[in-house]
Order: sequence, then C-alpha cells, then structure tokens
Amino acid sequence: MIALDIISDGLFAAIAAMGFGSISDPPMRAFPYIAILAAVGHAARYCLMTFLGFDIATASLIAALIIGTGSVWFGKRVSCPMTVLYIPALLPMVPGTYAYKTVFSLIMFLQEIPSPTQGSEYLQSMIFNGAVSFSVIFMLAAGATLPVFLLRERANSMTRGSRFI
Repeated sequence: MIALDIISDGLFAAIAAMGFGSISDPPMRAFPYIAILAAVGHAARYCLMTFLGFDIATASLIAALIIGTGSVWFGKRVSCPMTVLYIPALLPMVPGTYAYKTVFSLIMFLQEIPSPTQGSEYLQSMIFNGAVSFSVIFMLAAGATLPVFLLRERANSMTRGSRFI
C-alpha cells in the first residue's frame, strides 16, 4: 500500500509537470525527462515528509536538488537548457493550498477589521501561510539552481561550450 501511494504521487506529479511543460512548448524529446524529474522529485518530497518527518520546506529543498541535478544530467542528453526541464518539474511542488489560504486570510482580515479578535486570527493565519508559501518557493528555487554551481563545468558545457568557466 505504501509503494502504491509513492507511485501514485509520482505519477500525478509527472502528469501535472507535462501539462505545465506543454505551455512553454519544449521539444517533444524533453517530455519524458520532465515527467521523470517531476515524479522522482515529488515522490522524494512525499517520502521525506511522510516517512522521515521532514518539514515541507526542507523536503522541498532536497527534492529541488534532485530535480536540479537531474536536469543538468538530462539536459545534455536532450540537448536543451536545464530550465526547460526543471521549471515544469518543480511547478507541481508549489504550495498552492498555503498560497490560497494566505490570500483568503488577507481578504477575511480586511473584512473583519472592525472585530479585533476575529481580525487577529485571520492576520495570524495569513502570516503563517504566507511564511510557509514563501519558504517553500524559496527552497525550490535555491535547490534547483544550486546544482548549476556545484556542477559548474557540466552546466556551462550545455550552453556556453566546455572551456568557458
């Protein structure tokens, strides 16, 4: 049952990533790699959070590192920039629920300004959800770009020639 949960999590992330990828019109040869990166990254985040007790921001950082590293290696094989691979693969991990709750709490806070008690609850919810959203999105961006610096020579060889540093 656990394996089915992990596989279904990765499968749904792969489908979503291919949908996000189709918006930017990458070459057809990139779609299998986008799906693999999204499935592995999202499944890794799911496992880290569910079985190892990681928080969402740390798990997102590790998953983004996996996706970023994979995009450096797959980018050479697909002959396209790594951003074509990792941006659609990261999008299913954007914390939409927390972002929605942030905006919802902001709207409710503005409507409940005359009631200090109710307004403070919405303000607290807005700050909490906004902090989670920001930290996860920041970790996704940092984790996906860190492999460019760690694997500098390989990443540069994809776009600028292998001798340029």
